[in-house]
Amino acid sequence: MRAVDLIRRKRDGNELTAEEIRFLIGGIATGEVPDYQWSALTMAILWRGMSPRETAALVDAMLHSGTVIDLSDIPGPKVDKHSTGGVGDKTSLILAPVAAACGVTVPMVSGRGLGHTGGTLDKLESIPGFQVDLDLASYRRIARECGLVLSGQTAEIAPADRVLYALRDATATVESIPLITASILSKKLAEGIDSLVLDVKTGDGAFMVKREDARALAESMTRIGRELGKPVHALITSMDAPLGRAVGNALEVRESIECLKGRGPADLMEVSLELAAEMLILGGVARTREDALGKCRQSIADGSALERFRGVIAAQGGDVLVCDDPASVLPRATTVEAFCADRAGFIAGIRAWPVGQASMLLGAGRARVDSTIDPAAGILFLKTVGDEVRAGDVIAEIHLNPAHAAALPEVVAMLREATTIAGVAEPTRSLILERL
Repeated sequence: MRAVDLIRRKRDGNELTAEEIRFLIGGIATGEVPDYQWSALTMAILWRGMSPRETAALVDAMLHSGTVIDLSDIPGPKVDKHSTGGVGDKTSLILAPVAAACGVTVPMVSGRGLGHTGGTLDKLESIPGFQVDLDLASYRRIARECGLVLSGQTAEIAPADRVLYALRDATATVESIPLITASILSKKLAEGIDSLVLDVKTGDGAFMVKREDARALAESMTRIGRELGKPVHALITSMDAPLGRAVGNALEVRESIECLKGRGPADLMEVSLELAAEMLILGGVARTREDALGKCRQSIADGSALERFRGVIAAQGGDVLVCDDPASVLPRATTVEAFCADRAGFIAGIRAWPVGQASMLLGAGRARVDSTIDPAAGILFLKTVGDEVRAGDVIAEIHLNPAHAAALPEVVAMLREATTIAGVAEPTRSLILERL
């Protein structure tokens, strides 16, 4: 079997067998299939696609390129959630302790932010002392003790994905649905979960801007997950505007804690609770959506969700005072500048993409993989879509440190571009667009 022959077959639109796909994935570790051949193959896959059978074989091969964690000795259902990424998306920090408080074990392996989208690990690391680089023994222990664990990807989990992820980014093949499906599912199914909930975002600030593309990705992942024996539910949610009011790592942690105290923004609470409810249904903890949502809301009302978050922070070395007094614990920017309305009216829209780009310029995100994150930087919206403003009202606070002060004029220009003020208020719409 030769890689060049398989590349040619895929280039010409033919289907590869499971054995051939295993050979190609195995060749990553042995060096038998070098990077330049995999680069050619990813482009062939982008152009020619893969059948459901090929995609399932690719997921399976990548999944078994490393360790598949066994959590069967931990009683109860193990369910995780994955988001395709957005601006202000901190739902993991809310739904994981909520679901755990309701009886679902949440073994969550997350990633870092790149470009205009944030990363769960970066948010968690803004909590002083919080450790995301866990070995497998610690991962299992914390999952058992706390009912959830919030970890980064270890060297043992789907190592083939790390190679292909970097190649896709460097070869303009990120958009391939089979490759996205394989990347997400291989990592998630290696965690030791029984089932998975997907938050597939669509809109201005989403990776899948078009709703039909988001639906195609959701259908691919739910179908392949089920074929591999793992029930998968998916919600398609809107990412036209930032989720919640905070964009930036420490700011988003503070907002997440407000949500766990029942005081979060309505849009963020809606998406977080709906995703958590799906986790409860998949875990068999609740039968109906109404029952599941009721349990989730009760975990916030009685404080048990916040206590789960406190417990995992302590277990992973973080300062638990953040749950009581975030302002005294989380890093704060030296400068807070106001972004003000230039006329009166109602905020008709805040485009997510330029807001994400602006936060990256402030240091809250990464332009490159090796960029340094400023955990205190970001944007906090005091007004949001639907709110009435007068000329001069503060719409948002811009939190920045001296290292990024020169970016302030461009950040203000991006926020001006992102914000639409109209003469009438827009009706409030649900962010949950579809359920699969």
